[in-house]
Amino acid sequence: MSFINNLATEFASLPESLKTSVSSSLAAWWERLSESDLTFQATPEFTSSLVKVWGSSCFVAESCMRRPEIIVDLVNSGDLFLSYDETGYLNRLAKLSIDSEASLMIELRRFRRREMVRIAWRDLAGWADLNETLHELSLLADACIQYALDFLYRKACELRGTPVLADGSPQQLIVLGMGKLGAYELNYSSDIDLIFAYAEDGVLNDRKQTTYGEFFTRLCRSLIKVLDETTPDGFVFRTDIRLRPYGDSGPVIMNFDGMEIYYQTQAREWERYAMIKVRQVAGDFNAGAQLMAMLKPFVYRRYLDYGAFEELRSLKLQIMQELKRKDRMENIKLGPGGIREIEFIGQAFQLIRGGNEHTLQKRGILAILQRLGELNLLTNKDAEELTASYRFLRRVENHIQQYQDRQTHDLPTDPAVRDVLAYSLDYPDWATFKADLDQVRTQVHNVFDQVFSLSKKDDVNRRGQKIWNCTADDEELADNLREYGIDQADEILAVIKAFKNSLAVRRLTAKGAGVLDRLMPQLIEAMPRVDNPDETLKRILKLFEAVAGRNVYLALLAENPGALAQLIRLSSASPWISDYLAMYPILFDELLDTRSLFEPLKKADLDAQLKILLAQIEIQDLEQLMIVLRQFKQLNVLRVASADIMGAIPLMVVSDYLTYIAECIVEHVVERAWLMLTEKHGFPPGSDNKAIGFAVLGFGKLGGIELGYGSDLDMVFLYDCEDGNALTDGPKPIPSMQFYGRLGLKVRHILDTKLLSGVLYDVDMRLRPSGNSGLLVSHINAYEDYLRNQAWTWEHQALVRGRFIAGDPALKEHYEAIRRRILSLPRDTERLKKEVREMREKMRAALVSAAADKFDLKQSKGGIADIEFIVQFGVLDQASKNVALTTYTDNIRLLDGLQAQGFMSKDQAETLKAVYCAYRDYGHKLVLQGDRAVIDETEIAGMKARVEQLWHDFME
Repeated sequence: MSFINNLATEFASLPESLKTSVSSSLAAWWERLSESDLTFQATPEFTSSLVKVWGSSCFVAESCMRRPEIIVDLVNSGDLFLSYDETGYLNRLAKLSIDSEASLMIELRRFRRREMVRIAWRDLAGWADLNETLHELSLLADACIQYALDFLYRKACELRGTPVLADGSPQQLIVLGMGKLGAYELNYSSDIDLIFAYAEDGVLNDRKQTTYGEFFTRLCRSLIKVLDETTPDGFVFRTDIRLRPYGDSGPVIMNFDGMEIYYQTQAREWERYAMIKVRQVAGDFNAGAQLMAMLKPFVYRRYLDYGAFEELRSLKLQIMQELKRKDRMENIKLGPGGIREIEFIGQAFQLIRGGNEHTLQKRGILAILQRLGELNLLTNKDAEELTASYRFLRRVENHIQQYQDRQTHDLPTDPAVRDVLAYSLDYPDWATFKADLDQVRTQVHNVFDQVFSLSKKDDVNRRGQKIWNCTADDEELADNLREYGIDQADEILAVIKAFKNSLAVRRLTAKGAGVLDRLMPQLIEAMPRVDNPDETLKRILKLFEAVAGRNVYLALLAENPGALAQLIRLSSASPWISDYLAMYPILFDELLDTRSLFEPLKKADLDAQLKILLAQIEIQDLEQLMIVLRQFKQLNVLRVASADIMGAIPLMVVSDYLTYIAECIVEHVVERAWLMLTEKHGFPPGSDNKAIGFAVLGFGKLGGIELGYGSDLDMVFLYDCEDGNALTDGPKPIPSMQFYGRLGLKVRHILDTKLLSGVLYDVDMRLRPSGNSGLLVSHINAYEDYLRNQAWTWEHQALVRGRFIAGDPALKEHYEAIRRRILSLPRDTERLKKEVREMREKMRAALVSAAADKFDLKQSKGGIADIEFIVQFGVLDQASKNVALTTYTDNIRLLDGLQAQGFMSKDQAETLKAVYCAYRDYGHKLVLQGDRAVIDETEIAGMKARVEQLWHDFME
């Protein structure tokens, strides 16, 4: 008893209710141990932890009492004081002596009890943190499954023969772990959720011609029995296979083909939720990798999946109903603010966004919570609080279960057991612990209730519902609409009814119709917030009709009041926005975050973002490349337009941002096209990934950094190599000249091929040498020769706005030198003036179609083109006297240069700059209102007259 008497200090910290029982239990254990022939030397570390562990876990105490050799072995071997590595359990299992299924069952259960005592001891003693405890519990399950499977598989093969794959190698089954096992988050007394699969069908050569399906089914049943069956030694792990395809009514195991068909055609949304944490835990890991790759697209859709909102809504409502049950109130997993709510928050975001945001394709909830905070999908405060709450609740859960090794999540009701739990968690008493627990659960439940605001969507105004459902006569419904600020109530009521009876709405599934029934009253009730409710409602209904067939987008709006409010605000300001969203509904997601929506990216940020997106695409995956590029452009153009509409950025910056987007895309398209061709054909002589010998020049608005929303790209492709007939050095060599021709074709194809997701840009290459009849890609020396000896004056005018956009930096220098030389050629002023004026008159005759009292901002007399022609004439006339005029390509800085050169006065330059900017501002606004760049002449009569006068001064 001297050993027990030495524990007085440790006993002093025990609650009074536990001192007697723990003291007598320890004394009985020590007596039994002393009477045995076991050699045991208690270490100071063990001794200091003994009372704490013994008082916290009846399971540990009873296990050590029944089989004293467990703790003796753990202490003497040193295992009690170690955390195991990934192979720790398998290495120890390998030392077992097993010769039959019966001995396998006995030894696995004894092994499991030893290791569960060890894990509980380390946890309760404070030697292991939560991560270690959960990870080791999961590794223990993995090891037991693998060890049992290997033994049973060998025995089955000896009895019936070995199933083989098509290549003749032995075929083993694949065991998938679901839920907490899959995420390495197994709790102390958890069951394990498993799914079984095998790769290929076949028949064994035994007497009964056993099919592989029969062979593996028997193997699975044997494995479940070994793990799950309760014997005098207990069980290994309670095993649940109800998450398999078709549940309890489905086969125990399926082959890969059957699994693929099921998950592609019949699996339900909740099965995606269940699959988020799936991981192979045993079996053939090479074949298993194929299965995991097949399952990934089922779980993570390639787009933002707001269709999952409906299933998540249903799941949440089920959870909310369960929370009302009295037996759930003190359940730390399923009750209010419990573990399940934290997991639901994380997995909901994973389902919806994981396909698009690859960093959310993780199994562990703590990693997901951290990432949600980094992505601003949760506030940092919420993410940190949920992380701390999860750790707290999982520790409580483990201590509850470690008390008796029972699968329970309920807080104890017995006062003595409550004292045990509080003591195990280092609290002085139950009341102090319960206060902290209640605070944690309240915080969790508040975030849970706010994440999608799902619980608040059913409280819609009855008048909005009545209008949408038409549950009154037309006069009353029109009066209700007037109360929402609608002026033409009779007309708008007819529009609503027409929308409701449209083919798109009538084709909705019951699920989709339910979404619309929740969304429409919210939309109607929001109309008083805008100045033009009649027009706004018509624009949005037109948009809804266009996207109704993919009601995931309607679900996004129905479940996110902020996104709906953003859509209403933007659609009120511009029909262009609603039309743009109708064409590219994948952009609906941007409505969720006003910070990014109204903050277009600068060039460096665009480049960094696109690099990340393209890094995930295989070099030869042309289709996926084109899809991602289009989505990138659409997203960033929406940001620019939204910021423009809301006045967050000025006119000049709008064109800058639109030009940045185009430049960034063209640069990456050239890089990708180069990689595609060099992988196939190798490199042209003298080139590599840095000096590629290819350049893209931009002209017109692209060259002048003045792109608008609907601008096409005027481009010219150049190349440079010493010998166009020299072959590339790859597996399929071709002449260098042909290589660069194909490179140009590839770049153009990527940019202007029409997909379901639209075109990137319409490409105009008529400014290349000899126009449409010329080569698509010109040698740079031939290009200079053409410009010097064959080009028309209008082609030199175009060169004023010609700018290097993408490609080889060495070619950039070469081209800019050519441009300087050509623009600086001496010219006869009167002849130049005549040719420029004649070209302008031809353009106006061909392009102006406005009515007599209308003004075409670009082509009418006194319009944008007149200003541009004045600038181009000035540069071509003066550059031979001042080469600095060839530095820039945008009209504003060119006007500054012409003023500095003395070609025009400061007043003339300032007038042209002011009018030019005003015209472009008009043009942008007209585009965003869905109109052509044509206005009443009276609106700009003064500006028009000033430009006409300056045209006369310079060009007549």
